[in-house]
Amino acid sequence: MPNLGDGVGLRPAHFPHLLRTPPVSWGVDWFEIISENFIGNFGYAAHVLEHVAAHRPIVMHGVSLSIGGVAPLDHDYLRELRDLAHRVRPVWVSDHLCWTGVAGINTHDLLPLPLTEACLAHVAKRVRAVLDVLGRPLILENPSTYLEFAASQMPEWEFLARLAEMTGCGLLLDVNNVYVSSVNHGFDPEAYYRRDPR
Repeated sequence: MPNLGDGVGLRPAHFPHLLRTPPVSWGVDWFEIISENFIGNFGYAAHVLEHVAAHRPIVMHGVSLSIGGVAPLDHDYLRELRDLAHRVRPVWVSDHLCWTGVAGINTHDLLPLPLTEACLAHVAKRVRAVLDVLGRPLILENPSTYLEFAASQMPEWEFLARLAEMTGCGLLLDVNNVYVSSVNHGFDPEAYYRRDPR
């Protein structure tokens, strides 16, 4: 993935400044959007996003892909994600290594996966399907987790590295999430970084 420089999350509080300030004075190299905030949005926020995307690279970061879920992939959501990506031409689309609900109910939480061989194969299959729909790079972020499955067979860093090797997806390392998980589960966060091939 390219080094985009210094970026910031695009939030409504920024909109007036971005519209009234020349892009040369924005002070950042790129913007991240929360995908769900712009899906199906064709009003003021979409106008601001179109303006920003004309002057800076955009990356899309979502919270509803549920790549580790057992329910079928939500193809309506994927089409909306693809359409948004077509509009803003992001450098990449990202989401989290997690599941977010079951039986059509979204818990609005990023829930941990059992880190097993079977789960790895399951997630890899879903990643390939998402890549086919989006037609552009997909990046997965390590989540912060509050519990671990007794059935897990490998550490998270190994699961993510193998997933990237199997599918060609990218990896987004959230250092805060590593730290939170290390406190919750009692592992050395520096060991995570040393072992992680990213």
